[in-house]
Amino acid sequence: MVSAMETLTAIRERRSVKYFDPDHAMSEAEIRQLLEAALCSPTSFNMQNWRFIAVTDPDKKAALRAAAWNQAQVSEASLTLLICANLDAHQNAGRYWKDAPDPVREVIVPMIEPFYGDKAELQRDEAMRSTGIAAQTIMLAAKAMGYDSCPMIGFDPSKAAEIIDLPERHIMALMVTIGKALKPANPRPGQLPYEAVVHRDSFPRP
Repeated sequence: MVSAMETLTAIRERRSVKYFDPDHAMSEAEIRQLLEAALCSPTSFNMQNWRFIAVTDPDKKAALRAAAWNQAQVSEASLTLLICANLDAHQNAGRYWKDAPDPVREVIVPMIEPFYGDKAELQRDEAMRSTGIAAQTIMLAAKAMGYDSCPMIGFDPSKAAEIIDLPERHIMALMVTIGKALKPANPRPGQLPYEAVVHRDSFPRP
């Protein structure tokens, strides 16, 4: 079990790395370990609306690199991960609660479809919340496993969707590249002071 101190160290040391060893390959066991950690990420109503496309095929990675304006990390990282979401995950909701006690399942499952139903904006918002949480889980797990990562939005999502055959009613959230760093990230460019972003109980009045 990872201790609290190790977790906090991973949080502090996680940085966005741009240069990866193109000759390093993650094992299938490592990829599975990483993505099983992602499956522990929380989602609203336990909907598990994220979908992960783990790309290791060189041709696919080359195509994604072209869709990412030739950013080298897309093809040179050991794993290029497309994090997507199913906008219709609120449907057929009983599967998410099949192992819950009957009284719990009978209360929660009927709530899910009406809550999201025809609310397109809420469906998208929920997808982005879930994928964002999962992406951070993945990057911290990668760091704990001795790997570095880079979250990316610098790519053409339409082209990437074509490359991975993204189904209808699914959306592309972000890309995360994972591998062995060839050189460390640049120094942090500038953190806002704690007092500028953390307030107690409410925003300060002007």
